[in-house]
Amino acid sequence: MIKLYDGGAWLIDGKDLVPDSPQAGEIIQNKYGKAVPDKKEAAKNTIAYSILKDHNTSENMDDLRIKFDKLTSHDITFVGIIQTARASGLEKFPIPYVLTNCHNSLCAVGGTINEDDHMFGLTCAKRYGGVYVPPHQAVIHQFAREMLAEGGKMILGSDSHTRYGALGTMAMGEGGPELVKQLLGRTYDIKCPEVVGIYLTGKPVPGVGPQDVALAIIGAVFANGYVKNKVMEFVGPGVENLSADFRIGIDVMTTETTCLSSIWKTDSAIKDFYDIHGRSQAYKELNPGPVTYYNGLVYVELDKIRPMIAMPFHPSNTYTIEELNANLMDILEDVEKKAQVSLDGKIPYTLKDKVRDGKLYVDQGIIAGCAGGGFENICDAADILRGSSIGFDAFTLSIYPASTPIYMELAKNGVLADLLETGAVVKTAFCGPCFGAGDTPANNALSIRHSTRNFPNREGSKIQDGQISSVALMDARSIAATAANKGRLTPATEFAGEYRHPQYHFDKTIYENRVFDSKGKADPEVEIQFGPNIKDWPEMPSLTDNLVLKVVSEIHDPVTTTDELIPSGETSSYRSNPLKLAEFALSRKDPAYVGLAKEVQGAEKAREAGECPACAFTELKPVWDKIKEAYPDMNRQNTGVGSTIFAVKPGDGSAREQAASCQKVLGGWANIANEYATKRYRSNLINWGMLPFLIPEGELPFKKGDYLFIPDIRKAVEEGAKEVKAYTVGDSLKEFTLGLGDMTEDEREIILEGCLINYYKSGK
Repeated sequence: MIKLYDGGAWLIDGKDLVPDSPQAGEIIQNKYGKAVPDKKEAAKNTIAYSILKDHNTSENMDDLRIKFDKLTSHDITFVGIIQTARASGLEKFPIPYVLTNCHNSLCAVGGTINEDDHMFGLTCAKRYGGVYVPPHQAVIHQFAREMLAEGGKMILGSDSHTRYGALGTMAMGEGGPELVKQLLGRTYDIKCPEVVGIYLTGKPVPGVGPQDVALAIIGAVFANGYVKNKVMEFVGPGVENLSADFRIGIDVMTTETTCLSSIWKTDSAIKDFYDIHGRSQAYKELNPGPVTYYNGLVYVELDKIRPMIAMPFHPSNTYTIEELNANLMDILEDVEKKAQVSLDGKIPYTLKDKVRDGKLYVDQGIIAGCAGGGFENICDAADILRGSSIGFDAFTLSIYPASTPIYMELAKNGVLADLLETGAVVKTAFCGPCFGAGDTPANNALSIRHSTRNFPNREGSKIQDGQISSVALMDARSIAATAANKGRLTPATEFAGEYRHPQYHFDKTIYENRVFDSKGKADPEVEIQFGPNIKDWPEMPSLTDNLVLKVVSEIHDPVTTTDELIPSGETSSYRSNPLKLAEFALSRKDPAYVGLAKEVQGAEKAREAGECPACAFTELKPVWDKIKEAYPDMNRQNTGVGSTIFAVKPGDGSAREQAASCQKVLGGWANIANEYATKRYRSNLINWGMLPFLIPEGELPFKKGDYLFIPDIRKAVEEGAKEVKAYTVGDSLKEFTLGLGDMTEDEREIILEGCLINYYKSGK
């Protein structure tokens, strides 16, 4: 079904594979009559390399400085991004910037603050020359597919699922500060990423959908980091057997592999997509070169994939539905054990009570958002459900088309009526079910969802309040098959009926009537509309010569998600208010964190005011005195005080910058980790002036509550040191080493200045 190559692979004429070996060159020459370039040259024949080269502004393809063609954000992120850019000198949007409103659409939490954010976005689109998509019109990624994507172009979005590779657009999801850099004419700076080929063969059997293929790939590559921070390039003869919608459904889930980006070869199916959407000029044929080298290869046999399920609490916790049903109690036992790691054993958790007469019954089905809300997903689900009923018991089914044009077509072709007749509820375009702001199930309920993630609390429950429900990810087709059986878990391959595959007709009239498009023209006379919740960022100090840090949280989960660092759901309403949002930091993982961080921050505020930090926080005095014995030149002028957290592997999941900025707002100076789950989380730390320290796995020379002293840290950053000396402060100073990893010159400058805002204010 899925095979990972141990090494690299050669692709000949986009069709034939030759595994890398000492004999590979001879095989290619003799069998195919091809001249064989060296690996570095052959790697330049990937689609990804050609697009990156076209967008690189440096003269060095090893160290890229990328300028994107377009930007996109939604209403959880665009306020903070624009506020940061305004504080850094923004005058107009230099490239197309689309502000969608698909997360805080319901305006149900926090009084007027969600709609205040929307009005902020509309007036900023007018003032700075952007595009504003009102609530309920489209989820961010569907609008980008329909109206923004172009072959061979690059899009940067402030949402981790910014993936339009199936349409020939290399797209990346990053934290807000990376978009700020683009708005200010700066670049996205990375080492040239490796490219992994995703070689597709065969054709999916009826009942297998894009989520099934995506989950199978995620299950194979996530744990071993096979594609981490690399580009996934989809090639092979199986690509032509997939519709555009099917490819899009796989592509959007590549984020869950922790890859950097994705790109697909394009063909007539993608040309038809652009034709249907009235943008034929946006199509570009993309193919790898005659002899192409990939740094790794994932071999996917589409015909062997069966309906999949990702059990709580991660998209990589995958099984076939048939396997789960055949080994139900054993797998549920394993899932419950894994869950207790994610939940820290804070709350009882079981799924065994969902088993009746040897069958697993679920409580809710959701088909939604950028992953599930596509036209083909919904039409296939309707075919499975047609003529049946979801029943009148606890089970519910909600469907969210990804855009109003899709909704309109479902209404015109009768699918909407078919769905409503079954008891399903069809709602407007909204991302809420994907991040815990819509359709929260009952306590102890299990929801099956064609959405993007199933982390703890991602469905909206609150462990800190004793609530727990959970999500399993599935494809829309198997969700429909399960719904037709009143909640009994059922793979869609059991459906023996006909899939009608109606033709899609895109009508952009609703966009022409409702979407504000400045056509790139800024109007500086427009006054930005601020709500009372929209606040500026607090002042942030620059990096001092030395640091004293208190470890205020210690997390030993194998992976810590951004949802655990800053919760999603109702907290999203406060993302326009840095101080208010910071109160929620780590609230679901370590409720004591905020209070402990604030105590230490009191000492730093005293220091910045010219007072004695140890006098403001008496717990610090013996620590300060002990350090002074070894470092008599250390004083309040040259030594900052702050907090830090340790986590094994933080930052999996969302691109949200607030996972880092909230720690900074509370006085955080650093994270310490064995590794960072994603490039975007490490970038978020750096952009908010936080040091991304590393320690070897298995070594932990400190514990929660300990104080650390890091002398000459400013000098180390200035000089680009890879390691720094640090001490645990107790009865004596015990030395250990912290790694800093590779940082670009700009990244070092940002940390030295204290954050990206300070960096721009300094005129650098």
